Amino acid sequence: MALKMFQAQIKLLRFLFLLIVIYGEVEHVYGVWPMPQQITQSTERYLLNPRVFALSYANDSMAQSGCSVLDVAFKRYFKLIFPDFAHGTGRDKSLRFEPFTLVVSVRTGGCEGYPDEGSNESYNLTVSARQAALRAESVWGALRGLESFSQLVYQDDSSAYFVNKTEIEDYPRFQFRGLLLDTSRHYLPVNSILSTLDAMAYSKFNVFHWHIVDDPSFPYQSSTYPDLSNKGAFHPMTHIYTQSDVRRVIAHARLRGIRVLPEFDSPGHTLSWGKGQPDFLTPCYKGDVPSGSFGPLNPTLSSSYQFMSDLFKEVTSVFHDSHVHLGGDEVDFTCWKSNPKVQAFMAKMGFGSDYTKLESYYMENILNITAALNKISIVWQDVFDYHEHIPKDTVLEIWRGTPAEIRAELGRITLAGHRVLLSAPWYLNHISYGQDWRNAYTVQPQNFSGTEQQKELVIGGEVCMWGEYVDATNLVSRLWPRACAAAERLWSNEKKTSSVERAFPRLKDFRCTLVRRGIQAEPLFFGHCKHEYSGL
Repeated sequence: MALKMFQAQIKLLRFLFLLIVIYGEVEHVYGVWPMPQQITQSTERYLLNPRVFALSYANDSMAQSGCSVLDVAFKRYFKLIFPDFAHGTGRDKSLRFEPFTLVVSVRTGGCEGYPDEGSNESYNLTVSARQAALRAESVWGALRGLESFSQLVYQDDSSAYFVNKTEIEDYPRFQFRGLLLDTSRHYLPVNSILSTLDAMAYSKFNVFHWHIVDDPSFPYQSSTYPDLSNKGAFHPMTHIYTQSDVRRVIAHARLRGIRVLPEFDSPGHTLSWGKGQPDFLTPCYKGDVPSGSFGPLNPTLSSSYQFMSDLFKEVTSVFHDSHVHLGGDEVDFTCWKSNPKVQAFMAKMGFGSDYTKLESYYMENILNITAALNKISIVWQDVFDYHEHIPKDTVLEIWRGTPAEIRAELGRITLAGHRVLLSAPWYLNHISYGQDWRNAYTVQPQNFSGTEQQKELVIGGEVCMWGEYVDATNLVSRLWPRACAAAERLWSNEKKTSSVERAFPRLKDFRCTLVRRGIQAEPLFFGHCKHEYSGL
């Protein structure tokens, strides 16, 4: 027993020594999360004072005062750069400080537009005496640069602000860096969504995948079919997202360079839809008699397609993104198999007893509907696995499988010429004791057998927070900082960020940044944050 205790103590001491070594190697971590593609820093540092600090547009910038995205960002980031000053507790040391200006130059306009898949998020940042120069191709890149600058500023023990001489050249590795929230299994208040968008911007995520409806509830308030939420939401007044709520979320996301991707999953996951839409779901049978229960939507009725067409006309006018997520996963065929009218339809179409053909028939029709609305569809991998005839521009999302199965699926989908997203390794609703962020950090999205052209078809991935056991009470601590691990994997150079040991102190610091900004991110391990309660 004594020997085992001694061995355990030795292991603990080795771990503590490793932490000391790590911190010793990065004596001053004034770093940026996620890690920029190129960053050079020196120990030369400059005092900053909020009273003589300014953010301004360069003379050659295509964006100038009146640019909605950057005007608001300047005000937002001033408060993030100088949190004490924003809270009225900063000391006035203006007589001791040189003026400092962060000058922003944007090569293209687009101030009133929305971020999309083609948005250029690259930027260059140079920090020197009395001035920082931020140059970006677009306003979306300027936002990423502002975030990086805000993380470079730090305070000493006397609460004075500093920034070190720094050169950054940066751009994202993947164009799609998403985060999914499920608002059907538990309703999430709008403020919880807005707070999540804030944290996403801090981590340079750029797609909010809004899994807005599902079997348990239909909280989206449709102007075309109001009974969907009147009868399908948990509560028709308090647990819904009005059109105004949706516009608020989209506007908040836009100002942070985040796309809003809606998902209306079908033909499965639609039980809540049937409460407000008669004759929509498939009646299940027990023998020759209806059992009183219902299955997926009924794909044999023309009325189902008219309904879906009308609904998606509304959805695609409300949500501005060029893409829409159609779901297509986990369809239980049991009810279809029991229904005599569905059986007759199967025989008429020559599908035999292969109900994957019926799902394929449905999905192909829905894909045609969204294509006619000039939207590109994203679907779960099941649609591809059922050998459905889908448009070449359809994006497939891999959500399940062992590591070996995921690699094989990546190979098959890209060989067929489809773009692909990866979410299977980043289901953050699955939790385990200890530092499970390490598993998310070591994912290699392009590690599969295929050509370089195939690997280029992997356009990114997303973390998913499914809502079976998550609501507003535990959403933030379950997401953050675990989601940050995936954020760095999707943004940064994989070779430069392959070590979880080197990532640990940086992520620990960034978690403290999140806490100070009011994001109640859970701790990575023992220790404390200098300002750990000021943001709570």
